[in-house]
Amino acid sequence: MPETFDFVIIGAGPAGESAAFEARHRGASVAIIDRRWVGGSCPHIGCLPSKSLLDSAARHHANAASWSWQQTSERRDWMINRAADAAEPDDSSHVKPLEAAGAVVYRGDASVATRGVVDVRHDGAVHRLEARNVVIAVGSHSKVPPVPGLESIRVWTNREATLARELPKSLLVLGGGPTGCELAQAYVRFGVPVTIVQSGTRLMPTDHPRNSATVTEALREDGVVVRLGARAVAARAGAGADGAHVIDLSDDTTAEGHAILLAVGRDFPLDDLGLECYGVDTTGRTPFPRDGRLKVADGLWVIGDPAGPELHTHQAHYQGEVAIRMALGDPVTPDYRALPRAAYTDPEAAFVGVSLEQAIADGIDAVEFVADFATSTRGYGVQAKRGHVTVVFDRVSRTLVGAAMACPDASAAIHECVLAIRARVPVEVLADTIHAFPSTSRILNGLFADARRALLTTR
Repeated sequence: MPETFDFVIIGAGPAGESAAFEARHRGASVAIIDRRWVGGSCPHIGCLPSKSLLDSAARHHANAASWSWQQTSERRDWMINRAADAAEPDDSSHVKPLEAAGAVVYRGDASVATRGVVDVRHDGAVHRLEARNVVIAVGSHSKVPPVPGLESIRVWTNREATLARELPKSLLVLGGGPTGCELAQAYVRFGVPVTIVQSGTRLMPTDHPRNSATVTEALREDGVVVRLGARAVAARAGAGADGAHVIDLSDDTTAEGHAILLAVGRDFPLDDLGLECYGVDTTGRTPFPRDGRLKVADGLWVIGDPAGPELHTHQAHYQGEVAIRMALGDPVTPDYRALPRAAYTDPEAAFVGVSLEQAIADGIDAVEFVADFATSTRGYGVQAKRGHVTVVFDRVSRTLVGAAMACPDASAAIHECVLAIRARVPVEVLADTIHAFPSTSRILNGLFADARRALLTTR
């Protein structure tokens, strides 16, 4: 007879784990299934190993003799729990806490057989599970662009880039989002010639324009060749200098790399999950609504990367908890007004809410205040060459609606603005809050004071 659970979760990455723990905390029964790593990509081939590589690259960049690539590789392997003779990480540190919490963990391929029924296949056997709620948390994987000839090259994705034990002779990154920029900086600082090809007019196109400009300047200073306004149209394996692969670009030029890293976006593996049983169009004729609503049909929830609206591990954690709360009757709905983004380049870049241009397009009577980071007291203290702190206010409500910063501790300092947007904190309170001197947050204090004075005149 099939086992019955309150929640059957397909996918055990950050979203699935978060949902499973929240459900168990609430006393609900849980089965969670993954075909590969419990814990998902983030701790094994994504967020965490890439940050380890960035930290090591900064150490090497500051003093090459003090921190080698060998030390970097060993530290990364320790962090992701990969043995020296193993090709892949060990995910047992994620399995054990789930089991200790009372979740039943399955390994295998899962799909919906019919409403409320999930089949799990592994080792030639099929387990049938009955579910009061099915939660889809399958994450995403690197998109492979339809470039003729690319199939003949053993390309890198974030998996190969974060697990590499040997440095490539050169690296060509296709795509200039946060993943491409972070990994480009990590490798160029170890002396690898790196080129980024970005089809748009700027790197990190979904980030604030000042953040994009700051990161681009920093990468170029490190030696990264940044090619904007061009996309790959053909690939020729081993046709370049010293056996490098050649990518023909849309501007009639070429770029070369011994390793080709794909960072042009993500695909969402929803097609073979049986979601048509719930009335979801899986043919592709109707795009899946990546609007972050979470509840797709009665008893069906989609969380994490496929749910949208963006792609962040912290969004996945949030959605996992909120979906369970919604399913159990709590009066909550997802709120993405204060969803932070962060890139962990040197300097870091962080952004929350909307830019001035976005605010105006949304019909907000908005005003912007900007401070140069390099000439701030914090900037002088760390000998910064570049950076900024920007805030955007709604004149009518006198509340913060957006903030961006590019500076050494941006990923931490942005969270004051996250809370201010989420709680709709009035400008008077923000300006009257004491900030430690000479922190990055002290720069915000000055901007908030400027905003208070300026907004007083609009009353």
